[in-house]
Parts: sequence; C-alpha cells; structure tokens
Amino acid sequence: MVVLPQPVTLDNHISLIPTYKPVPVLTSHSIPVVNLTDPEAKTRIVKACEEFGFFKVVNHGVRPELMTRLEQEAIGFFGLPQSLKNRAGPPEPYGYGNKRIGPNGDVGWIEYILLNANPQLSSPKTSAVFRQTPQIFREAVEEYMKEIKEVSYKVLEMVAEELGIEPRDTLSKMLRDEKSDSCLRLNHYPAAEEEAEKMVKVGFGEHTDPQIISVLRSNNTAGLQICVKDGSWVAVPPDHSSFFINVGDALQVMTNGRFKSVKHRVLADTRRSRISMIYFGGPPLSEKIAPLPCLVPEQDDWLYKEFTWSQYKSSAYKSKLGDYRLGLFEKQPLLTHKTIV
Repeated sequence: MVVLPQPVTLDNHISLIPTYKPVPVLTSHSIPVVNLTDPEAKTRIVKACEEFGFFKVVNHGVRPELMTRLEQEAIGFFGLPQSLKNRAGPPEPYGYGNKRIGPNGDVGWIEYILLNANPQLSSPKTSAVFRQTPQIFREAVEEYMKEIKEVSYKVLEMVAEELGIEPRDTLSKMLRDEKSDSCLRLNHYPAAEEEAEKMVKVGFGEHTDPQIISVLRSNNTAGLQICVKDGSWVAVPPDHSSFFINVGDALQVMTNGRFKSVKHRVLADTRRSRISMIYFGGPPLSEKIAPLPCLVPEQDDWLYKEFTWSQYKSSAYKSKLGDYRLGLFEKQPLLTHKTIV
C-alpha cells in the first residue's frame, strides 16, 4: 500500500469530477501477455496490437530497483506541501497539474507531473519540477527513461520485423531522433471515498494516446480500464513488475488502421492511492505521419490524410479528452456517380 507523507488536498471542483459504476475485472489471461525473450514475441505483439491495441510485457529487461526508486521519488514529490508543488505548475503542458487535465475543461481525481523526456529540448516547467525535488529525483527520472526508451525501441523494431517494414528501425528511429517529442508522465490518484450507489470517481477520463507508443508502469493498485472491440470496458489487473504497452494514434495511422489506438481510462480506488508512470514515445514535430508505403502502396487505399506530428499535436491539444481526434484526419470516401437514365 502506498502511504504519502501527508494528506493530499484535491477539493477544488470535486462536484465536477465524473463517476462510473465499477466493471467486472477480467482474469489476467484475458489481457495479452508478451515475453520479450520469447522467439514468438514479435508475432504476439502484432496480434495484440491488432486485437486490443494493448498488451502486457514481461521479461522486459528494466531493473526493478529503477522502477521502485522512481515510484518512491514520485511519492515524495506528491507528498510535498501544496504550495511547493504549485511552484512547478500550472502545466504548459509540462510541469505540475492538479485536477485539471488539459485546457478544455476536463477534470479528474488526479495530480500529476509531465516532464520532457528529451534532454535536447529545454522546458522551463520541467526544470521547475526538478527545483522542488532533491537531485536523486532527477537522477531517478533520467535512469528510468534511459531504460524504458530501450523497451519502446525493441517493441517497435519487433513490430517492423513482423510486418516486413524496411529498414527495421523505421518506427524506432522516430523515438531515437534527437528532436523526438517524447515525455514522461507521473500520475498520482489519491484514494477516493466511495460515492452514492457504489459509484467511483474518475481519475483520468476515457481517451486515446496521440503518440506512437505508450509504455505504462504502475504500483499494485487497480484502476486502469481499456475499451475492447465490442465497446465494453474491462479492468486491467495491476502488476508493478511489468509494463503495459498502448498503441497510439500515430501508429494507428502508420498501419492504416490495422493497429488500433486503444481507448482507456482510470477510475480512482476507494481504498488506496495509485501511482503510475507513462513514457509517451512521439516523433519529431516536423515528422510526416501517414500510412507506410510498404504496407499501403497505393495512396487511394489510405484511410488517413498525411499530416505532421506538430499539426496533430496542436489539434489534439485543442480537443476535449474523449474526442475522436483522428476523425479530422480521415480521408473521405470517393463518391461514385451513377448515370440516371
């Protein structure tokens, strides 16, 4: 159980936070699990991306002590007096945020830190977070990001191999690029009192991730849910030793819809707090995003228009959390004109 050094105040606009009825928890075998050391891993990854847009990764190679260390440092930050945390906010988009998610009215039972994951690109608010924390916090972030990036590269290169994308680093090089627009998010969902009629507060409302890939790790508190093909929501059993991979909007476009960007949300637990850390792997702002020619040779078969990551990021930032952002970039079907006799 996560215990914070002192109570966290999240009283502003409590009445605005939406609630949901809890859903049945699936057994662990219902979520695809990929062992990265398995010779069949790349096949399992592609299948999971097609069917769920989401899967769990084990034997990932990230040292457990790095995950634990960053979690403890995050707990330390979120346990600071509110006045000190506020010095690192409001997020623009980097920095400390409390309850408000984005600039368009979305709220949740959450406080968070959003950090720039690219040391080549400076961010005043990322620096502000580090000023409110000891040096060990920055070291924990940097060491964790170094290893989690390797996981994302490996996964994307396995995807490329299985799909026959050449060269093998077509996808991963966008994240390796020195101008990669990637970030690390640390979320804290305080324990919330149960609402009337057993409703629970929403920590983070339903959405998809706009980037190429997201790599999530959390403590052993439940709350994460994904939306499956039939539209129902299913709970993801937590596992602090593993990672969960999300297909992002950009990867859905590059595979021309073969992979699905998974819609997901987090509900606040009524008994204990949840800490999660997510690496969002994004391309450089100038990168052109479109269906890959090796997968879709004819442009007439493209389901999406070409756009730059900067254009899509700007569009996503202006939208509500639950909006279908890709709709603005879908190609309209050609109309067939019939001659009426």
